[in-house]
Amino acid sequence: MARKRRGRPIHGWVVVDKPAGVTSTRVVGMVRRAFNAQKAGHAGTLDPLATGLLPIALGEATKTVPYIMDSDKVYAFTVRWGEARSTDDLEGPVTDRSDNRPTLAEIEAAGVGFVGQIEQTPPVFSAIKIGGQRAYDLARAGEAVDLAPRQVTIHGLRVVEEVSADMTAFEVTCGKGTYVRSLARDMGQMLGCFGHVADLRRTRVGPFAERDAIALANIEEFMHSSPRPDSNLAEISDDLPEGLATSLLPLETALDDIPALILTRSEAERLRHGQPVPVLRTANRDCIAPLADGDTLWAGAEGKPVALLRLEGHMVHPVRVLNT
Repeated sequence: MARKRRGRPIHGWVVVDKPAGVTSTRVVGMVRRAFNAQKAGHAGTLDPLATGLLPIALGEATKTVPYIMDSDKVYAFTVRWGEARSTDDLEGPVTDRSDNRPTLAEIEAAGVGFVGQIEQTPPVFSAIKIGGQRAYDLARAGEAVDLAPRQVTIHGLRVVEEVSADMTAFEVTCGKGTYVRSLARDMGQMLGCFGHVADLRRTRVGPFAERDAIALANIEEFMHSSPRPDSNLAEISDDLPEGLATSLLPLETALDDIPALILTRSEAERLRHGQPVPVLRTANRDCIAPLADGDTLWAGAEGKPVALLRLEGHMVHPVRVLNT
C-alpha cells in the first residue's frame, strides 16, 4: 500500500523575495513548512549573496517548473572594477588587481558587444556537474575546474548608474543559463581592468514580478502560526492564514506564454486517463492555427488546469496530467 503524503495538497506558486545570506534550498523548506505543503520545489537557484525573486512551486505546480526555468529573467547588478575574484563575486578572495578604471563611454560601448547570442563560460564556483560532482565542490577542494563555454542569450544590457569610478550599476534581461557573474568578469576583461559582481538582485522571472513577491520575514512569521507538518490532513482547516492565501498564485500563472485550450468535462476526463482528444472544435481553432506538431499547450476545464499537452495533427496528447 502506497504511503500517504503528509501535509496539505496545495497547488500553486509562491514568489519569495529572498534576502542575502540565505540559500535557495532553505527558502523552499521554509515555504513548505509555512504552507504545510505536501511537495515544493524552486524554479532557478539564487546564490546566497543574491537577493530577489525566487519562485517556489507547491504541489502540482512543480510539474510546470521547467517552463519557468526556460523563461527570461531580469537582474539588477553592480560591478566593481579593478579586482578579479575566484568566485566572480564578493565571496571569493581577490586573484588579480588593476589600477585601470573604465570611463562611462567605454563601459557603454563594451556592453553592446554582450547583447545577443554570445558564448559564456560559467564561473568555476557554479552548480554545474562535472563527472557527477558540482563544480563548486571541486573548486573548493582545490581541484582544477575546466568548464566549456556555452551559448546564452542576452536580450538587453544597460547602464543604470555610474555609482563611482570603481562601481557601475546595470540591468540585464537574459535567457536561460546566463550567469551574471560571468558577464561582470568578461566585461572587466574586455575593458582591461578586471571586474566582479558586488551586488545582485533578480527582479523578474518569466511572468513573476516584484509586485508578486512576499518577504521571507513574512513567511517566517507564518511558519509559527501554520499547522505542524506532521498534522493529520483531516484535522487541518481548509483555510490558509490570509497573508499566505494572498501570496499563493494559481498554478497556471507559470503557463502565461503557452496557448490554452478550454475543454468539456468529458474531454478533460479523457486526458486524465491518458487518452488524446481532438482539437477541431470551433472554440479552439484560433489557438491551434499558429502551432505546429510537437508544440506544447495546456488545457483547462471548469476553471481548473487539467494537463500539459503536445499537439500531433488534429489531436492533443497529455504530457503531464495536473491532479488539482
